[in-house]
Amino acid sequence: MQIADPELEKKQLLKEYRNLLKACKETIVKKDKKLIRDAFTLALEAHQGMRRKSGELYIFHPLSVATICASEIGMGTTSIICALLHDVVEDTDITLEDIEAKFGKKVSNIIDGLTKISGVVGKTNSIQAENFRKILLTLADDVRVIIIKLADRLHNMRTLDSMSRTTQLKIASETLVLFAPLAHRLGLYNIKNELEDLTLKYTEPKVYKEISQKLQDTKAQRNKFIKKFIAPIEQKLKEEHFDIEIKGRPKSIFSIYLKMKKQGIPFEEVYDLFAVRIITESPIEIEKADCWRIYSIITDFYKPNPDRLRDWISFPKSNGYESLHTTIMGPEGNWVEVQIRSTRMDEIAERGYAAHWKYKEGQSNADKSVEDWLNRIRETLENPEANAIDFLDDFKLNLFDEEVYVFTPKGDLFNMPSKATALDFAFEIHTQVGLQCLGAKVNHKLVPLSHELKTGDQVEIITSKKQKPTESWLKYVITPKAKNNIKTALKDEKRKVALDGKEILQRKFKSSGVIWNNQSLSKLVNYFKLPSQSDLFFNVGAEKIEKTELNAAFKFIESAAKLTVKTTGKTTLALTAQGKVIDKPDLVIVGENTDLEYSFARCCNPIPGDDIFGFVTIHEGIKIHRTNCPNGIRLMSNYGYRILRCKWATNQLQETKTFQAGIKIVGIDGVGIVSKIADIVSKEQKLNMQSITVSAVAGAFEGAIILNIHDTEHLEQLIQKIRAIQGIDSVMRFDIEL
Repeated sequence: MQIADPELEKKQLLKEYRNLLKACKETIVKKDKKLIRDAFTLALEAHQGMRRKSGELYIFHPLSVATICASEIGMGTTSIICALLHDVVEDTDITLEDIEAKFGKKVSNIIDGLTKISGVVGKTNSIQAENFRKILLTLADDVRVIIIKLADRLHNMRTLDSMSRTTQLKIASETLVLFAPLAHRLGLYNIKNELEDLTLKYTEPKVYKEISQKLQDTKAQRNKFIKKFIAPIEQKLKEEHFDIEIKGRPKSIFSIYLKMKKQGIPFEEVYDLFAVRIITESPIEIEKADCWRIYSIITDFYKPNPDRLRDWISFPKSNGYESLHTTIMGPEGNWVEVQIRSTRMDEIAERGYAAHWKYKEGQSNADKSVEDWLNRIRETLENPEANAIDFLDDFKLNLFDEEVYVFTPKGDLFNMPSKATALDFAFEIHTQVGLQCLGAKVNHKLVPLSHELKTGDQVEIITSKKQKPTESWLKYVITPKAKNNIKTALKDEKRKVALDGKEILQRKFKSSGVIWNNQSLSKLVNYFKLPSQSDLFFNVGAEKIEKTELNAAFKFIESAAKLTVKTTGKTTLALTAQGKVIDKPDLVIVGENTDLEYSFARCCNPIPGDDIFGFVTIHEGIKIHRTNCPNGIRLMSNYGYRILRCKWATNQLQETKTFQAGIKIVGIDGVGIVSKIADIVSKEQKLNMQSITVSAVAGAFEGAIILNIHDTEHLEQLIQKIRAIQGIDSVMRFDIEL
């Protein structure tokens, strides 16, 4: 690790500190400047002699986090002080009492929240879903805690190069699962996009570089198109005396990647690579009308797609986002997304509603939409018995989903997650209304409880005191509030049945002469393959376990098993029944570790050349996943302690061993085209096809081939050869589930 020259570091540090003061000069007064200087001095002394993995002085990190808070989010003095001091309690001898004495209770409370999060979200360890609730508890108290943590995570992602490959994958996966959705929910769209792009940089480095390079190569062409596109609009808007700014900006690399993956197309076929933003300087009382006037002028020149109009100025998103989005046909036959908004709306969209308005010092009125969202978080936290993974999934629903707007019969407006049902809406009105929901009328027509709501629906809930929730209700709801309340009601009912079952079992133990203790009960639980003792009691009470089965179970004698996975060398990997890893190898070399019990995950089916990692399962040894596997991202973010670093052996026996892979082919139907594809696969490449399916409609065809392949290089050669056939439009690899 190379250490920089002390004098150069000192100059750089002074420069970065001045940049911080410059970034926040519009939001601070003279006394604030002194507080920021005191915080910087304290952080500098506390972190003296400490360096990051990259070799730079540690103080550069909190200084960078504070600058992100000031310049990229627009936060005030309190938040900047907390950003400068966010690591001192965890990493140095400074205490919360010291901070409170110098900067006050508010600052010490936020630092306390940040310190608690750091205990869960380590600098090198992944989040475990079991600890996720702790983060949420701090968030529900003060959103600034999570905003500063987002800035901290953004800087860590920007400087992730110095970390090991395993750590990069864990932190990147965790960022995609939690921090990017949080940034999205708080309206910090620039930060959300950058976090997603940086995640792709480390999980799919080749794809990231390819898209990044192609965006750079097509920049001049895009700029020329944008200039041609906006010329007539700009002239007309100026004639109408609008004070406007027009920007053309490319979509994020991650969003382009998702579109390529979802539609199975190469970069060249992603036509909406950029969006045009028109920003008008309008007084707040007429800004909405001005946005619609601009929309009218644009559609005088270009035809809009009526299915792609998004009105977020009449119905702002619950994070405060306001904008009018439309997709129109450009002069060269390409679809172009246009975003129309006022300067005020743009500032909120760029910096985030919660950070810029609610928590900017001097603002006292809390924003209702953010408060409503925090209340939903608190409701989610109220269910302490929720399964950790379900809890994480439910919370993410509150973060990332789009919204629909529905009305009560009296005209009250409610915003609900997209795909919410009539039963979700009943619980949104009141818990008791949900529990007694018998049916619903949508737009005056009777609908089932599972009816999916759409924007503009008017919903009337029909209740009955005799109604009780059933297990099937859980299939009809998506909101955490509804799920939690239904589960609680079902558990109350289940608890009554379980008490009866417990009494039956106690009598059975007594008559059989078997000692009633946890060990005996655990054996019965394992025998019937049930999750817990309470499930055992319930199944007995509900007569789901017959007397003959119960008699056979009492003969069952077997101790709780412990799974041990053998490895080569001295390292042993042991996984207890509780899922705790005792020890694990540093590296699994797939193809060399012949004594290692591993298999390939069916969900993503990796082949040599893919980026891979290992996951220790409870019953099936080690599963090898691709790093971009959707299941893999979840596993890396939730179970970091069970992740193993893996790579393919260099002597992978590619000449004899093959792996299954799938390719999707789209093109223009023609005589002999399937035969040409088959010739390339079988005769030229000498590959064995497991299956081939082809469908043709109105002159176009789509085919899917599953074949045995040696590695990714071999697969790419095949794709290029098929792509060269006349009439073939696109050839893409797709994931197959074995």
